[in-house]
Amino acid sequence: MLVNLDLHIHSKYSMAVSADMQLPEIAREAARKGVKVVATGDCLHPLWLDAIKRLPEEDGFFILGDTYFVLSVEVEDNKRVHHLIFLPDTAKAEELQEAFSFHSSNLSSDGRPRLSLYGSEIADHVLEAGGILGPAHAFTPWTGIFAYYDSIAECYQEKAQHIRFIELGLSADTDYADRISDLSTRTFLSNSDAHSPRSNKLAREFNQMDLDSFSYSDLILAIKREAGRHPTKNVGLFPEEGKYNRTACTRCYRQYSLPEKDELMGRCPDCGGRIKLGVADRVNLLADYERPVHPSHRPPYLHIIPLAEIIALALGHKSVATTGVQKIWSELTQSMTEIEVLMQADLDKISAEPRVIEAIRSFRAGRVKVQPGGGGKYGMVGLAEPVMAGGHKGGQRSLFDF
Repeated sequence: MLVNLDLHIHSKYSMAVSADMQLPEIAREAARKGVKVVATGDCLHPLWLDAIKRLPEEDGFFILGDTYFVLSVEVEDNKRVHHLIFLPDTAKAEELQEAFSFHSSNLSSDGRPRLSLYGSEIADHVLEAGGILGPAHAFTPWTGIFAYYDSIAECYQEKAQHIRFIELGLSADTDYADRISDLSTRTFLSNSDAHSPRSNKLAREFNQMDLDSFSYSDLILAIKREAGRHPTKNVGLFPEEGKYNRTACTRCYRQYSLPEKDELMGRCPDCGGRIKLGVADRVNLLADYERPVHPSHRPPYLHIIPLAEIIALALGHKSVATTGVQKIWSELTQSMTEIEVLMQADLDKISAEPRVIEAIRSFRAGRVKVQPGGGGKYGMVGLAEPVMAGGHKGGQRSLFDF
């Protein structure tokens, strides 16, 4: 069966996260989105783990309404690299909690704890607890593995062979990562890293996998691409929309080429801010191939943006939180999920604001334009000029190509 999964979020116990990130709200919004399996995030935080324990458990998944939760946590190592961890049960989470307690000062106060351990040492503890781990948002210039290392092996040392996945992050996609030969054997995950349950945050990126059952063991088999389980699609934002895609000043967001950054010694001449290396340039430095070389196991990557953002663009609203946007979003998702509206629904049979239907049609056909982000500022996606019937759609693949 094909299942949609968002495997990286946070709870209200992480810094800079909405107080609404509680299990009932997450479960409800995931179901409306069309995502069946959601990571718990923050499972080493004592209060969050207690809340998870109160849910019914079956085969390593925790059930609330129509949503299945899998135990997960993101941790930061002593070089600031973030690692995404999945665990099979609460006993193993408590075991890892105890092991990390000797190496962390904020394990009980922050859902995303800092550890005075190297990546290889973290891997030792996780594997000992029967879990699985990989780099979180691998290309992010502040906390991604490739901000500090040139390869998986540099970070995880002798444990590198056990790293079966990497998370791409919002500023990269499959085409970016598959220019690096070292990553060709790993599964790519595309997750939201949501700090809010709102419709434009939760599952803004997600994975589709072929599973036999809703169970932790089946999920791990799919990540490892074993026993017939495997990812069938990565779905996410256009990488240029990510806030660290281009090399740019972190204060005024002016963008620079890599030679300009080096010539200016990393300082913006306009405001004196720091020029941060963007994901696109970092990939160019690491790349073994001029163009992506996708291994046979790599599923297609589909670029979309959240439905609420499409509605806002169609109506000319600056915020997805306006009454008009939310009203249309609620109407469209009343009898189907957001993912079904975006990817599957027959638009000719939907009764809604014509501008919104046309906007969804444009996104399906790839008629979009993207203004890249950088330096901590998100890029902007807009609708290109409408295409007349029978007109040229350009080079981007349509949703219907999948």
